[in-house]
Amino acid sequence: MTRKRYLDYAATTPTHPEVAKAMYPYFTEMYGNPSSLHFYGQEARDTVEKARAQVASFLGAQPGEIIFTSGGTEADNTALIGIAYANESRGNHIIISTIEHHAVIETSHFLEKRGFKITALSVDSYGMVDPDDVRKAITSKTILISVMHASNEVGTIQPIAQIGKIAHEADVCFHTDAVQTFGHIPLDVGKQKVDLLSISAHKLYGPKGVGALYVRKGCKIVPFIHGGGQEDGRRGSTHNVPGIVGFAKALEIAVEEMDEEAQRVTAFRDRLIRGLLDGVSYTRLNGHPTKRLPNNVNVSIDFVEGEAMLLNLDFEGICASTGSACSSLSMEASHVLMAMGIPTERARCSLRFSLGKWTTEDDIDTVLEVLPRIVTKLRAISPLAATKTA
Repeated sequence: MTRKRYLDYAATTPTHPEVAKAMYPYFTEMYGNPSSLHFYGQEARDTVEKARAQVASFLGAQPGEIIFTSGGTEADNTALIGIAYANESRGNHIIISTIEHHAVIETSHFLEKRGFKITALSVDSYGMVDPDDVRKAITSKTILISVMHASNEVGTIQPIAQIGKIAHEADVCFHTDAVQTFGHIPLDVGKQKVDLLSISAHKLYGPKGVGALYVRKGCKIVPFIHGGGQEDGRRGSTHNVPGIVGFAKALEIAVEEMDEEAQRVTAFRDRLIRGLLDGVSYTRLNGHPTKRLPNNVNVSIDFVEGEAMLLNLDFEGICASTGSACSSLSMEASHVLMAMGIPTERARCSLRFSLGKWTTEDDIDTVLEVLPRIVTKLRAISPLAATKTA
């Protein structure tokens, strides 16, 4: 059987063995509901609060500013809808970018149908938002700016500190989706002038189904999920204690290894980029060449459909993607690449490799050996390639 090589860490990460080990007792022995007053409940509550403090400490926040959620999508929804409904008396204008995750884009569409005005800022050819465009888009009715910290598709890291400064000067709340960066690169909500920040455990070797939203003290939101008053009345539902424990353990490991791991995967990333650009003709890098996530490689390989390359890579045991896992069933070209001005034809020829903790040098060598062969085979039966390369 062909050995499987997983290069899709941006979609999800395997749960770290130490994380699974830390979670297990909370399924079997320490199973209390944190809202219960007896021993088991208070034991669970203490555990949740300890985890909350760990997440807050990494962000430079206070524990009371962390709301645990079911993941990044819920955190994004809570940020946008919560701020919108809490500030209706002040205004109805929200600014996002054209390359946001669907959790932000679709939520903005939901709000737009309910009377809110949405401005979607364009990006440059690297997928970068210009802070001056943010400043120019602000009106007297603006109540929220939401720009992701780094693109899950092309890896470009946005100038969120500059955008946050602009937002604060205008007395506008600033939200960033940091799902791809949390636990991988440093974050400080004070220095980066962030009011709300979305994170998720399964992107840093934690379990699926748990995340968090940072909400700066004094920033008013309307609860998105109503129920028993958990999370100080900001998010109903019984706490996912095992998931929260796993989230905290994953973050603990990530903090210990962050600098070393970033250097390691950056070296692999750069080697893979060089190898693809040099070894496969008509290949272009998507995203910023240097201001990008340490583990992200996104390329367009002309004259070959991305899905065809994926299927052939999978047959060879290499797991990659064409972009966001949340839109993998859609046949449409990536909205991120299109927003960057990349023609539809080229956008459909994209591949994303995202590296991680268990990526090896041999994995990189295998991609560089296998992919050129796949591209040559597919181009040989592509009418478009025959026309364009003749």
